[in-house]
Amino acid sequence: MGRDLWEKYPASREVFERANEVLGRDLRQICFAGPEPLLTQTDNAQPGIFVTSLACWAALKTELPDLQFGAAAGLSLGELTALTAAGAFAFDDGLRTVQARGQLMQEACAATTGAMASIIGLDDAMLEEACREADVDIANLNCPGQTVISGERDKIAKAVELCKARGAKRVIPLTVAGAYHSRLMASAQQNFAGVLGEVPVHVSNVLVISNVTARPIQSADEIKKLLLRQITSAVRWADSMRWLIEQGFTRFIELGPGTVLSGLMKRINKDVTMLHVNNSESLAATVAALRS
Repeated sequence: MGRDLWEKYPASREVFERANEVLGRDLRQICFAGPEPLLTQTDNAQPGIFVTSLACWAALKTELPDLQFGAAAGLSLGELTALTAAGAFAFDDGLRTVQARGQLMQEACAATTGAMASIIGLDDAMLEEACREADVDIANLNCPGQTVISGERDKIAKAVELCKARGAKRVIPLTVAGAYHSRLMASAQQNFAGVLGEVPVHVSNVLVISNVTARPIQSADEIKKLLLRQITSAVRWADSMRWLIEQGFTRFIELGPGTVLSGLMKRINKDVTMLHVNNSESLAATVAALRS
């Protein structure tokens, strides 16, 4: 991921090269060549997605140096990317923070037997009831009709059956290392507090939306508190996007590998313009749309 932008844009190349220097390892090669089991490890995937997303942003700024944005948001790990793009974190500090977060979450995954599942087409009240009965947590409120649950593997299996019995249209077990955004990440949350305590944070003039509150973060202290809470809290993505739309935002650009957020937006609000940048082809299409 990110390879063709690295080849074509010096600014993107600088992002990857600086990441290797900061981390002291060849993250770029893992992003470009994998292998997939290595790339999808939490301690590689999180910094890899962070760096690739900012390399996409660097390429977009190369094409449109005067481009301004009024708000930023990111799903889970992406919140740290959004904060860095908005200037709340320096790149080096943001990357080190993401690297530590990924390592701590990988350790929490190894120490527990967690799992996650996507529940599609189930009434919210019934979903909450099933989660209480199975003793699992709601991890991601992605878009209308799609919610991710998280918890101990055997309890997730029970929750899946309960959701099916209550009329879920579809249930998709997720291929993940553990139970993210659940109580099983408590050890990662506890240790991440020490990491955040050492990181310089600046308040940006750009609105950055918190996953936890679905509202703008107001201060440097709040940035740290909410990033810490986010480790074990549900990601309120749909509410975050609705709030931005209510404020008058009508054009969104997804930066980074894949187009998951673009797909979610189609379920949240079809009337807004959704662009994305994840390679040179999509960059060209987005630049053309913005210039028009």
